[in-house]
Amino acid sequence: MLADEIKAGESSNIEFKVEIPKKSDKYVKSVIAFANTAGGKIIIGVDDESHKIIGVDKDEVFKMMDNITNTISDMCYPQIFPNIGVDTIEGKCVIVIEIYPGANRPYYMKSLGKENGTFIRVSGTSRPADEAILKDLELQGANHSFDEMVCVEQKFDAKQADELCAAIYRYMVEAAKTKSEKEKVKDVTLQNLINWGVVKNLDGTLVPTNALILLTNNTFPFAKIQCALFKGTERVVFLDKRDFEGPLYEQIEEAYKFVLKHINLGAEINGLVRTDAYELPPEAVREAIVNATTHRNFLDRACVQVAVYDDRVEITSPGMLYGGLTIAQIKEGGSKIRNRCIAEVFSRMKIIESWGTGIKRMISSCKEYGIREPELLEIGDSFRVNLYRPSFGDCHQKSPKVSPKNLSKKLNATQKMILEMIIDNPRITQVAIAEELGITTRSVKRNIRQLIDEGFVERVGSARGGSWKAKV
Repeated sequence: MLADEIKAGESSNIEFKVEIPKKSDKYVKSVIAFANTAGGKIIIGVDDESHKIIGVDKDEVFKMMDNITNTISDMCYPQIFPNIGVDTIEGKCVIVIEIYPGANRPYYMKSLGKENGTFIRVSGTSRPADEAILKDLELQGANHSFDEMVCVEQKFDAKQADELCAAIYRYMVEAAKTKSEKEKVKDVTLQNLINWGVVKNLDGTLVPTNALILLTNNTFPFAKIQCALFKGTERVVFLDKRDFEGPLYEQIEEAYKFVLKHINLGAEINGLVRTDAYELPPEAVREAIVNATTHRNFLDRACVQVAVYDDRVEITSPGMLYGGLTIAQIKEGGSKIRNRCIAEVFSRMKIIESWGTGIKRMISSCKEYGIREPELLEIGDSFRVNLYRPSFGDCHQKSPKVSPKNLSKKLNATQKMILEMIIDNPRITQVAIAEELGITTRSVKRNIRQLIDEGFVERVGSARGGSWKAKV
Protein backbone atom coordinates (compact mmCIF):
# COMPACT_ATOMS: atom_id res chain seq x y z
CA MET A 1 0.00 0.00 0.00
CA LEU A 2 1.07 3.58 -0.64
CA ALA A 3 1.13 4.47 3.07
CA ASP A 4 3.59 1.62 3.73
CA GLU A 5 5.80 2.73 0.83
CA ILE A 6 5.93 6.25 2.28
CA LYS A 7 6.86 4.96 5.75
CA ALA A 8 9.74 2.97 4.24
CA GLY A 9 11.24 6.18 2.85
CA GLU A 10 12.83 7.13 -0.45
CA SER A 11 14.53 4.41 -2.45
CA SER A 12 15.94 3.67 -5.87
CA ASN A 13 12.40 3.74 -7.28
CA ILE A 14 10.51 6.12 -4.96
CA GLU A 15 11.05 9.85 -4.59
CA PHE A 16 9.20 12.39 -2.41
CA LYS A 17 8.47 16.05 -3.11
CA VAL A 18 6.74 18.41 -0.66
CA GLU A 19 5.29 20.31 -3.63
CA ILE A 20 5.68 20.51 -7.37
CA PRO A 21 9.08 22.18 -7.91
CA LYS A 22 8.90 25.62 -9.51
CA LYS A 23 11.70 24.50 -11.84
CA SER A 24 10.15 21.57 -13.70
CA ASP A 25 13.49 19.99 -14.63
CA LYS A 26 14.01 19.09 -10.95
CA TYR A 27 11.39 16.34 -11.19
CA VAL A 28 11.48 15.74 -14.96
CA LYS A 29 15.06 14.43 -14.53
CA SER A 30 13.67 11.75 -12.20
CA VAL A 31 10.86 10.94 -14.65
CA ILE A 32 13.45 10.37 -17.39
CA ALA A 33 15.73 8.38 -15.08
CA PHE A 34 12.88 6.06 -14.08
CA ALA A 35 11.89 5.50 -17.73
CA ASN A 36 15.52 4.66 -18.63
CA THR A 37 15.93 2.15 -15.79
CA ALA A 38 13.44 0.10 -13.76
CA GLY A 39 10.58 2.58 -13.40
CA GLY A 40 9.44 4.28 -10.21
CA LYS A 41 7.14 6.73 -8.46
CA ILE A 42 7.31 10.41 -7.55
CA ILE A 43 4.94 11.26 -4.70
CA ILE A 44 4.00 14.93 -4.38
CA GLY A 45 2.93 16.11 -0.93
CA VAL A 46 5.39 14.18 1.27
CA ASP A 47 8.42 15.57 3.14
CA ASP A 48 11.52 13.62 2.05
CA GLU A 49 13.25 13.97 5.44
CA SER A 50 10.50 13.24 7.96
CA HIS A 51 8.16 11.25 5.64
CA LYS A 52 5.39 13.47 7.02
CA ILE A 53 2.29 13.75 4.86
CA ILE A 54 2.01 17.43 3.92
CA GLY A 55 -0.57 17.03 1.19
CA VAL A 56 -1.50 19.27 -1.73
CA ASP A 57 -4.40 21.69 -2.20
CA LYS A 58 -7.51 19.55 -2.84
CA ASP A 59 -9.10 22.29 -4.92
CA GLU A 60 -6.05 22.50 -7.21
CA VAL A 61 -5.12 18.82 -7.41
CA PHE A 62 -6.58 18.07 -10.85
CA LYS A 63 -5.13 21.25 -12.32
CA MET A 64 -1.74 20.20 -10.93
CA MET A 65 -2.08 16.76 -12.51
CA ASP A 66 -2.85 18.31 -15.91
CA ASN A 67 0.17 20.59 -15.60
CA ILE A 68 2.44 17.64 -14.74
CA THR A 69 1.14 15.65 -17.73
CA ASN A 70 1.72 18.58 -20.10
CA THR A 71 5.18 19.33 -18.67
CA ILE A 72 6.37 15.73 -19.10
CA SER A 73 4.97 15.64 -22.64
CA ASP A 74 6.63 18.96 -23.57
CA MET A 75 10.04 18.35 -21.99
CA CYS A 76 10.75 14.65 -22.68
CA TYR A 77 11.69 12.80 -25.85
CA PRO A 78 10.64 10.20 -26.88
CA GLN A 79 7.26 10.81 -25.29
CA ILE A 80 6.76 9.35 -21.82
CA PHE A 81 3.26 8.32 -20.73
CA PRO A 82 3.09 8.45 -16.92
CA ASN A 83 0.22 7.13 -14.83
CA ILE A 84 -0.75 10.10 -12.67
CA GLY A 85 -3.26 9.65 -9.87
CA VAL A 86 -4.37 11.10 -6.56
CA ASP A 87 -4.58 9.27 -3.23
CA THR A 88 -5.79 10.28 0.21
CA ILE A 89 -3.60 9.49 3.24
CA GLU A 90 -4.34 10.75 6.73
CA GLY A 91 -7.08 12.88 5.22
CA LYS A 92 -4.66 14.68 2.88
CA CYS A 93 -4.29 14.47 -0.89
CA VAL A 94 -1.04 13.33 -2.48
CA ILE A 95 -0.26 13.10 -6.18
CA VAL A 96 1.43 9.90 -7.40
CA ILE A 97 3.37 10.01 -10.69
CA GLU A 98 4.15 6.44 -11.73
CA ILE A 99 6.68 5.90 -14.51
CA TYR A 100 7.10 2.54 -16.22
CA PRO A 101 10.34 1.22 -17.76
CA GLY A 102 10.31 2.55 -21.32
CA ALA A 103 10.82 0.57 -24.52
CA ASN A 104 12.05 3.49 -26.67
CA ARG A 105 15.27 4.28 -24.82
CA PRO A 106 17.12 6.51 -24.37
CA TYR A 107 14.68 9.07 -22.99
CA TYR A 108 16.10 12.55 -22.55
CA MET A 109 15.24 16.18 -21.84
CA LYS A 110 14.64 17.98 -25.13
CA SER A 111 16.27 21.24 -24.01
CA LEU A 112 19.54 19.50 -23.11
CA GLY A 113 19.74 17.05 -26.01
CA LYS A 114 20.48 13.36 -25.92
CA GLU A 115 24.14 13.58 -24.82
CA ASN A 116 23.49 15.86 -21.84
CA GLY A 117 19.81 15.25 -21.11
CA THR A 118 19.74 11.47 -20.62
CA PHE A 119 19.43 10.45 -16.96
CA ILE A 120 19.48 7.13 -15.10
CA ARG A 121 18.59 6.07 -11.58
CA VAL A 122 21.50 5.07 -9.33
CA SER A 123 21.24 4.48 -5.57
CA GLY A 124 18.18 6.63 -5.10
CA THR A 125 19.43 9.57 -7.18
CA SER A 126 19.00 10.67 -10.81
CA ARG A 127 22.31 11.20 -12.56
CA PRO A 128 23.43 11.89 -16.15
CA ALA A 129 24.20 8.81 -18.25
CA ASP A 130 27.81 8.51 -19.34
CA GLU A 131 28.86 7.59 -22.88
CA ALA A 132 28.86 3.81 -22.33
CA ILE A 133 25.44 3.79 -20.66
CA LEU A 134 24.00 6.05 -23.35
CA LYS A 135 25.19 3.71 -26.12
CA ASP A 136 23.76 0.74 -24.21
CA LEU A 137 20.40 2.51 -23.89
CA GLU A 138 20.46 3.26 -27.64
CA LEU A 139 20.98 -0.43 -28.39
CA GLN A 140 18.13 -1.35 -26.06
CA GLY A 141 15.84 1.16 -27.77
CA ALA A 142 16.75 -0.25 -31.20
CA ASN A 143 16.32 -3.83 -29.92
CA HIS A 144 19.92 -4.63 -30.85
CA SER A 145 22.79 -6.10 -28.86
CA PHE A 146 26.48 -5.15 -28.99
CA ASP A 147 27.63 -8.69 -29.70
CA GLU A 148 25.48 -9.09 -32.83
CA MET A 149 26.91 -5.97 -34.47
CA VAL A 150 29.46 -6.35 -37.28
CA CYS A 151 33.05 -5.87 -36.09
CA VAL A 152 34.23 -3.45 -38.77
CA GLU A 153 37.84 -3.48 -37.56
CA GLN A 154 38.40 -7.13 -38.51
CA LYS A 155 37.89 -9.40 -41.48
CA PHE A 156 36.27 -12.81 -41.37
CA ASP A 157 38.80 -15.54 -40.49
CA ALA A 158 37.62 -19.01 -41.55
CA LYS A 159 40.19 -20.72 -39.32
CA GLN A 160 38.94 -18.90 -36.22
CA ALA A 161 35.35 -19.81 -37.10
CA ASP A 162 36.33 -23.48 -37.50
CA GLU A 163 38.11 -23.44 -34.14
CA LEU A 164 35.01 -22.00 -32.47
CA CYS A 165 32.82 -24.65 -34.10
CA ALA A 166 35.17 -27.35 -32.76
CA ALA A 167 35.12 -25.83 -29.26
CA ILE A 168 31.32 -25.67 -29.19
CA TYR A 169 31.10 -29.29 -30.37
CA ARG A 170 33.61 -30.37 -27.71
CA TYR A 171 31.61 -28.70 -24.94
CA MET A 172 28.38 -30.27 -26.22
CA VAL A 173 29.92 -33.74 -26.18
CA GLU A 174 31.36 -33.27 -22.69
CA ALA A 175 27.95 -32.09 -21.44
CA ALA A 176 26.19 -35.20 -22.79
CA LYS A 177 25.68 -37.67 -19.93
CA THR A 178 25.57 -41.01 -21.72
CA LYS A 179 27.49 -42.63 -24.55
CA SER A 180 24.31 -42.66 -26.62
CA GLU A 181 23.77 -38.93 -26.06
CA LYS A 182 27.37 -38.17 -26.98
CA GLU A 183 27.03 -40.08 -30.27
CA LYS A 184 23.94 -38.05 -31.18
CA VAL A 185 25.73 -34.69 -30.92
CA LYS A 186 26.02 -33.24 -34.42
CA ASP A 187 28.99 -31.33 -35.80
CA VAL A 188 28.80 -27.56 -35.43
CA THR A 189 29.18 -25.83 -38.78
CA LEU A 190 29.69 -22.36 -40.17
CA GLN A 191 25.99 -22.33 -41.06
CA ASN A 192 25.19 -22.78 -37.34
CA LEU A 193 27.28 -19.71 -36.54
CA ILE A 194 25.38 -17.76 -39.18
CA ASN A 195 22.05 -18.99 -37.82
CA TRP A 196 23.04 -17.93 -34.29
CA GLY A 197 24.11 -14.46 -35.48
CA VAL A 198 27.79 -14.99 -34.67
CA VAL A 199 28.75 -14.61 -38.35
CA LYS A 200 26.82 -12.55 -40.90
CA ASN A 201 26.40 -13.06 -44.61
CA LEU A 202 26.11 -9.66 -46.28
CA ASP A 203 25.32 -10.08 -49.97
CA GLY A 204 27.51 -13.16 -50.20
CA THR A 205 30.36 -11.77 -48.09
CA LEU A 206 30.97 -13.28 -44.66
CA VAL A 207 31.75 -10.75 -41.94
CA PRO A 208 32.50 -11.26 -38.24
CA THR A 209 30.31 -9.92 -35.47
CA ASN A 210 31.64 -8.73 -32.13
CA ALA A 211 30.49 -12.09 -30.73
CA LEU A 212 32.84 -14.01 -33.04
CA ILE A 213 35.77 -11.86 -31.92
CA LEU A 214 34.85 -12.19 -28.23
CA LEU A 215 34.63 -15.97 -28.58
CA THR A 216 37.91 -16.38 -30.54
CA ASN A 217 40.96 -14.10 -30.64
CA ASN A 218 39.20 -11.43 -28.50
CA THR A 219 41.00 -8.20 -29.27
CA PHE A 220 38.74 -6.07 -27.04
CA PRO A 221 41.04 -4.68 -24.31
CA PHE A 222 38.42 -4.62 -21.53
CA ALA A 223 36.75 -7.94 -22.36
CA LYS A 224 38.69 -9.92 -19.78
CA ILE A 225 38.34 -11.18 -16.22
CA GLN A 226 40.58 -9.76 -13.51
CA CYS A 227 41.04 -12.08 -10.53
CA ALA A 228 42.68 -11.26 -7.21
CA LEU A 229 43.21 -12.74 -3.77
CA PHE A 230 43.32 -10.14 -0.98
CA LYS A 231 44.55 -10.31 2.57
CA GLY A 232 41.72 -9.60 5.01
CA THR A 233 38.36 -8.17 3.96
CA GLU A 234 39.35 -5.05 1.98
CA ARG A 235 41.11 -4.24 -1.30
CA VAL A 236 44.43 -3.28 0.20
CA VAL A 237 47.04 -6.07 0.14
CA PHE A 238 47.27 -8.41 -2.89
CA LEU A 239 48.29 -12.02 -2.22
CA ASP A 240 47.71 -13.25 -5.78
CA LYS A 241 46.58 -11.57 -8.99
CA ARG A 242 45.79 -12.86 -12.48
CA ASP A 243 44.21 -11.37 -15.61
CA PHE A 244 42.54 -13.85 -17.96
CA GLU A 245 42.17 -12.93 -21.63
CA GLY A 246 41.25 -14.82 -24.81
CA PRO A 247 37.90 -16.46 -25.68
CA LEU A 248 35.22 -15.70 -23.09
CA TYR A 249 34.48 -19.34 -22.34
CA GLU A 250 38.16 -19.98 -21.53
CA GLN A 251 38.23 -16.92 -19.25
CA ILE A 252 35.27 -18.34 -17.31
CA GLU A 253 37.05 -21.67 -16.77
CA GLU A 254 40.27 -19.99 -15.60
CA ALA A 255 38.48 -17.60 -13.24
CA TYR A 256 36.49 -20.50 -11.79
CA LYS A 257 39.69 -22.47 -11.13
CA PHE A 258 41.26 -19.38 -9.53
CA VAL A 259 38.46 -19.16 -6.96
CA LEU A 260 38.50 -22.87 -6.16
CA LYS A 261 42.27 -22.66 -5.68
CA HIS A 262 41.86 -19.95 -3.04
CA ILE A 263 38.88 -21.15 -1.00
CA ASN A 264 38.97 -23.95 1.56
CA LEU A 265 38.54 -27.59 0.64
CA GLY A 266 37.31 -29.95 3.33
CA ALA A 267 35.73 -33.38 3.46
CA GLU A 268 32.26 -34.82 3.92
CA ILE A 269 31.55 -38.33 5.16
CA ASN A 270 28.45 -39.93 3.66
CA GLY A 271 28.19 -43.41 5.17
CA LEU A 272 31.52 -45.05 4.44
CA VAL A 273 32.34 -42.71 1.56
CA ARG A 274 34.62 -39.69 2.03
CA THR A 275 34.19 -36.91 -0.55
CA ASP A 276 36.01 -33.59 -0.90
CA ALA A 277 33.81 -30.53 -0.50
CA TYR A 278 34.56 -26.84 -1.00
CA GLU A 279 33.34 -24.34 1.59
CA LEU A 280 31.25 -22.65 -1.13
CA PRO A 281 29.11 -24.55 -3.64
CA PRO A 282 31.19 -24.68 -6.86
CA GLU A 283 28.03 -24.37 -8.97
CA ALA A 284 27.24 -21.03 -7.29
CA VAL A 285 30.78 -19.75 -7.91
CA ARG A 286 30.65 -20.83 -11.54
CA GLU A 287 27.16 -19.43 -12.09
CA ALA A 288 28.15 -16.03 -10.72
CA ILE A 289 31.17 -15.84 -13.04
CA VAL A 290 29.14 -17.03 -16.05
CA ASN A 291 26.41 -14.45 -15.41
CA ALA A 292 28.94 -11.65 -14.91
CA THR A 293 30.55 -12.47 -18.27
CA THR A 294 27.44 -13.23 -20.31
CA HIS A 295 25.37 -10.22 -19.25
CA ARG A 296 28.06 -7.56 -18.88
CA ASN A 297 28.02 -4.29 -20.81
CA PHE A 298 30.89 -4.57 -23.30
CA LEU A 299 30.60 -0.86 -24.05
CA ASP A 300 31.81 -0.13 -20.52
CA ARG A 301 35.59 0.26 -20.39
CA ALA A 302 35.90 -1.98 -17.34
CA CYS A 303 36.63 -5.65 -16.76
CA VAL A 304 34.71 -8.34 -14.94
CA GLN A 305 36.39 -8.61 -11.54
CA VAL A 306 36.55 -11.64 -9.24
CA ALA A 307 37.95 -10.87 -5.79
CA VAL A 308 38.57 -13.44 -3.04
CA TYR A 309 38.63 -12.07 0.52
CA ASP A 310 38.84 -13.77 3.90
CA ASP A 311 35.08 -13.47 4.33
CA ARG A 312 33.66 -13.57 0.79
CA VAL A 313 34.07 -14.03 -2.93
CA GLU A 314 33.02 -10.90 -4.80
CA ILE A 315 32.09 -11.02 -8.51
CA THR A 316 31.51 -7.64 -10.19
CA SER A 317 30.15 -7.16 -13.70
CA PRO A 318 30.27 -3.86 -15.65
CA GLY A 319 26.80 -2.59 -16.47
CA MET A 320 23.54 -2.08 -14.61
CA LEU A 321 20.80 -4.70 -14.71
CA TYR A 322 19.51 -4.83 -18.27
CA GLY A 323 16.17 -3.76 -19.66
CA GLY A 324 14.61 -2.40 -16.47
CA LEU A 325 15.06 -5.61 -14.47
CA THR A 326 15.22 -5.34 -10.69
CA ILE A 327 17.02 -7.53 -8.17
CA ALA A 328 13.66 -8.79 -6.89
CA GLN A 329 12.71 -9.87 -10.43
CA ILE A 330 15.93 -11.76 -11.16
CA LYS A 331 15.58 -13.61 -7.85
CA GLU A 332 12.23 -14.86 -9.16
CA GLY A 333 13.70 -15.97 -12.48
CA GLY A 334 13.25 -12.77 -14.49
CA SER A 335 15.71 -12.55 -17.37
CA LYS A 336 16.50 -10.22 -20.26
CA ILE A 337 19.45 -10.96 -22.50
CA ARG A 338 21.91 -8.13 -23.14
CA ASN A 339 24.28 -10.21 -25.35
CA ARG A 340 22.08 -12.51 -27.39
CA CYS A 341 24.66 -14.24 -29.59
CA ILE A 342 26.98 -15.04 -26.69
CA ALA A 343 24.04 -16.31 -24.64
CA GLU A 344 22.94 -18.49 -27.56
CA VAL A 345 26.39 -20.04 -27.96
CA PHE A 346 26.82 -20.54 -24.19
CA SER A 347 23.42 -22.20 -24.09
CA ARG A 348 24.51 -24.66 -26.81
CA MET A 349 27.75 -25.30 -24.91
CA LYS A 350 25.73 -25.91 -21.71
CA ILE A 351 27.67 -23.13 -19.98
CA ILE A 352 24.21 -21.63 -19.45
CA GLU A 353 21.69 -24.30 -18.50
CA SER A 354 18.55 -22.30 -19.27
CA TRP A 355 17.89 -18.58 -19.33
CA GLY A 356 16.53 -17.02 -16.16
CA THR A 357 17.36 -19.89 -13.79
CA GLY A 358 20.98 -19.06 -12.86
CA ILE A 359 20.32 -16.78 -9.88
CA LYS A 360 17.68 -19.12 -8.46
CA ARG A 361 20.08 -22.07 -8.74
CA MET A 362 22.81 -20.02 -7.10
CA ILE A 363 20.54 -19.20 -4.15
CA SER A 364 19.29 -22.79 -3.93
CA SER A 365 22.80 -24.28 -3.86
CA CYS A 366 23.84 -21.94 -1.01
CA LYS A 367 20.73 -22.93 0.96
CA GLU A 368 21.60 -26.61 0.46
CA TYR A 369 25.09 -25.85 1.81
CA GLY A 370 23.51 -24.18 4.84
CA ILE A 371 25.34 -20.93 4.21
CA ARG A 372 24.24 -17.35 3.80
CA GLU A 373 22.20 -16.47 0.71
CA PRO A 374 24.22 -14.72 -2.03
CA GLU A 375 24.11 -10.95 -1.75
CA LEU A 376 23.03 -9.22 -4.97
CA LEU A 377 23.88 -5.53 -5.32
CA GLU A 378 23.66 -2.77 -7.90
CA ILE A 379 26.63 -0.53 -7.17
CA GLY A 380 26.69 2.54 -9.35
CA ASP A 381 26.66 1.29 -12.93
CA SER A 382 27.82 -2.24 -12.09
CA PHE A 383 26.25 -5.40 -10.68
CA ARG A 384 27.84 -7.45 -7.89
CA VAL A 385 27.35 -10.88 -6.32
CA ASN A 386 28.85 -11.59 -2.89
CA LEU A 387 29.23 -15.25 -1.86
CA TYR A 388 30.01 -15.29 1.87
CA ARG A 389 32.51 -17.85 3.14
CA PRO A 390 31.26 -19.73 6.22
CA SER A 391 34.78 -20.35 7.51
CA PHE A 392 35.43 -16.69 8.37
CA GLY A 393 34.76 -16.34 12.10
CA ASP A 394 31.53 -16.47 13.99
CA CYS A 395 30.27 -13.14 12.62
CA HIS A 396 29.77 -14.66 9.17
CA GLN A 397 27.97 -17.79 10.30
CA LYS A 398 24.25 -17.82 9.69
CA SER A 399 22.72 -15.66 12.40
CA PRO A 400 19.27 -15.96 13.90
CA LYS A 401 16.89 -13.18 13.02
CA VAL A 402 16.31 -10.52 15.61
CA SER A 403 13.48 -11.38 17.96
CA PRO A 404 10.76 -8.70 18.11
CA LYS A 405 10.70 -8.89 21.92
CA ASN A 406 14.27 -7.56 21.98
CA LEU A 407 13.47 -4.50 19.93
CA SER A 408 12.23 -1.10 21.02
CA LYS A 409 8.85 -0.07 19.74
CA LYS A 410 10.55 3.10 18.56
CA LEU A 411 12.35 1.19 15.79
CA ASN A 412 10.63 1.12 12.41
CA ALA A 413 10.73 -1.73 9.88
CA THR A 414 13.74 -0.25 8.05
CA GLN A 415 15.76 0.03 11.28
CA LYS A 416 14.95 -3.57 12.19
CA MET A 417 16.16 -4.76 8.77
CA ILE A 418 19.37 -2.73 9.11
CA LEU A 419 19.95 -4.26 12.55
CA GLU A 420 19.51 -7.77 11.14
CA MET A 421 22.00 -7.01 8.35
CA ILE A 422 24.55 -5.75 10.89
CA ILE A 423 24.14 -8.93 12.93
CA ASP A 424 24.66 -11.02 9.77
CA ASN A 425 27.69 -8.98 8.68
CA PRO A 426 29.28 -6.57 11.21
CA ARG A 427 31.58 -5.16 8.49
CA ILE A 428 28.76 -4.20 6.13
CA THR A 429 29.03 -0.66 4.77
CA GLN A 430 26.31 1.96 4.74
CA VAL A 431 26.48 1.99 0.93
CA ALA A 432 25.90 -1.79 0.82
CA ILE A 433 22.94 -1.46 3.21
CA ALA A 434 21.44 1.25 0.99
CA GLU A 435 21.86 -0.90 -2.12
CA GLU A 436 20.39 -4.00 -0.47
CA LEU A 437 17.34 -2.19 0.92
CA GLY A 438 16.92 0.10 -2.08
CA ILE A 439 17.06 3.31 -0.05
CA THR A 440 19.39 6.30 -0.04
CA THR A 441 22.61 6.39 1.98
CA ARG A 442 21.24 9.48 3.69
CA SER A 443 18.28 7.42 4.91
CA VAL A 444 20.66 4.66 6.09
CA LYS A 445 22.75 7.14 8.08
CA ARG A 446 19.66 8.60 9.70
CA ASN A 447 18.34 5.17 10.71
CA ILE A 448 21.72 3.99 12.03
CA ARG A 449 21.92 7.14 14.12
CA GLN A 450 18.59 6.14 15.66
CA LEU A 451 19.89 2.61 16.33
CA ILE A 452 22.98 4.04 18.04
CA ASP A 453 20.89 6.47 20.09
CA GLU A 454 18.61 3.63 21.19
CA GLY A 455 21.63 1.57 22.25
CA PHE A 456 21.22 -1.27 19.75
CA VAL A 457 24.38 -0.60 17.73
CA GLU A 458 27.83 0.86 18.29
CA ARG A 459 30.78 1.48 15.99
CA VAL A 460 33.99 -0.34 16.89
CA GLY A 461 37.23 0.99 15.41
CA SER A 462 37.68 3.57 12.66
CA ALA A 463 35.01 4.63 10.21
CA ARG A 464 36.94 3.02 7.35
CA GLY A 465 38.45 -0.10 8.88
CA GLY A 466 36.17 -0.77 11.84
CA SER A 467 32.97 -2.77 12.24
CA TRP A 468 29.52 -2.60 13.77
CA LYS A 469 28.60 -4.23 17.07
CA ALA A 470 24.97 -5.14 17.64
CA LYS A 471 23.78 -5.21 21.27
CA VAL A 472 20.72 -7.48 21.26
